[in-house]
Amino acid sequence: MTFARDASTPAAKAIFAVVAGLSLAAAFWWLVGTAQQQADFQPMPLVAPLLVVLFMAGLSVRRLAALDGRPWYATATAALFGLWVLYFWQVGVTLFNVPRVLLPAPAWIGQMLVDRWDTLAGDWVQTVGKAVLVGWVVGSGLGFAVGVAIDRAPFLQRGLLPLASLTSTVPLVAVAPIMVMWFGFEWPSKAAVVVLMTFFPMLVATLAGLQAAGRLELELMKTYAAGYARTLRDLRLPMAMPFIFSALKVNATLALIGAIVAEFFGSPTVGLGFRISTEAARMNMGLVWGAIVVAAVTGSVAYALLVQLERRVAFWHPSVRSK
Repeated sequence: MTFARDASTPAAKAIFAVVAGLSLAAAFWWLVGTAQQQADFQPMPLVAPLLVVLFMAGLSVRRLAALDGRPWYATATAALFGLWVLYFWQVGVTLFNVPRVLLPAPAWIGQMLVDRWDTLAGDWVQTVGKAVLVGWVVGSGLGFAVGVAIDRAPFLQRGLLPLASLTSTVPLVAVAPIMVMWFGFEWPSKAAVVVLMTFFPMLVATLAGLQAAGRLELELMKTYAAGYARTLRDLRLPMAMPFIFSALKVNATLALIGAIVAEFFGSPTVGLGFRISTEAARMNMGLVWGAIVVAAVTGSVAYALLVQLERRVAFWHPSVRSK
């Protein structure tokens, strides 16, 4: 009776669905390999078993996502979902014999990551370690400083906000060649593009965050005879932290996109954008996708680190406590 009761719990159902799904996936992969060895191989008879595996994959993810109470459940759900995406990607490319130029298999992309890791590491340092990091820090810092200046002197809003909004409307593909002409082919030109892309989001977020303090809190600071600097330090900046971190997270992805696209218009023989454009022209799609994977992982890690930092800095805010 105890075993039957434990087997009916949501956790037991989730474990059973995950194990059953992975077992069916392994069996289907063996079936695909066996069928491809036949001279008259046709993929259509394997579509029905593939749909069964797809159903079990969805069931396993859904039951695992329904679990609550442990912090690692969400991580396990995301990992399982990513594993299924890679599996069906590999199966689809292999089963239907998709050309590598159109869509390479994940196994081949992983092999390219291992074989050309030294090249991709140099590209990462050039793009992320220099252009993205410097541009993100400078652009976000300038946006924050200008936002505080506008809040302190409202008359600046009429002159600076239109100019700031103008920087956000200029197309990236139009700015990148100009920055290359101004600052050369090295990473400073890409950092300049990143500064333009990250300045306006931080400015808007800072202004919105500084206005988030309520009237009662402001009146309380006045009863303490607090001036602008003390009110800004003790009340308005802490209240603005969720807005500022939202801009930092958005700017992290914008900076990476801007630097990579800017490298398309002029770069030394290194950089993720340079690698993507050059290897795509050579039809070396494995290395192209390898560079894309490196960029995607970098953006995801940066976003996750900023989320953790936000939880430590603004742990008291309701928007952070509810996560």
